[in-house]
Amino acid sequence: MHRWRAENSLLRFLSMSVTHLIESPTKADGAQLWRIARDSAKLDLNSPYAYMLWCRDFAETSVVAREDGKAVGFVIAYRRPDAPEAALVWQVAVDASQRGKGLAGALLDGLYTRLVDQGVRYLETTITPDNEASIRLFTSFAKRWNTGTETSVLFGAEEFPEAGHLAEELYRIGPLSARKDPGE
Repeated sequence: MHRWRAENSLLRFLSMSVTHLIESPTKADGAQLWRIARDSAKLDLNSPYAYMLWCRDFAETSVVAREDGKAVGFVIAYRRPDAPEAALVWQVAVDASQRGKGLAGALLDGLYTRLVDQGVRYLETTITPDNEASIRLFTSFAKRWNTGTETSVLFGAEEFPEAGHLAEELYRIGPLSARKDPGE
């Protein structure tokens, strides 16, 4: 299990009075991650079982933030089997009690600091055009990592089985390289 303390330069993202433990999730975290995703009212909610499996099978490419032992945020991601130099961020969510403290950015930085050391060079994610918060989060990540962003439509609105789903735009951020200080 990988553990990081959100300290030093990452504290600039966090409330100075709170330190979050950022670590790989365990299968026991699945129910808490599902609750955080559900309560966000923004994410496409998967089944609780999916989050439990994710925490078991993709723990090495995901992170959870804890405060007093309780999960308060997460990033779930996976390395693309056909492009192992890329890790796709599936979901990012932060408990309402923790929003506005920069925790989502600290989670992404912590995860990708580890993944870059394992050969990942690109962060990929999909975002609907109306999700301004996610666009800001990933644009800010690219700036902190001093790299570029390419966007393209991955799935058009017409490809979804239900009416009203917006297109999912692919954000490809990179190339990423190891940094001395994740807050630079």
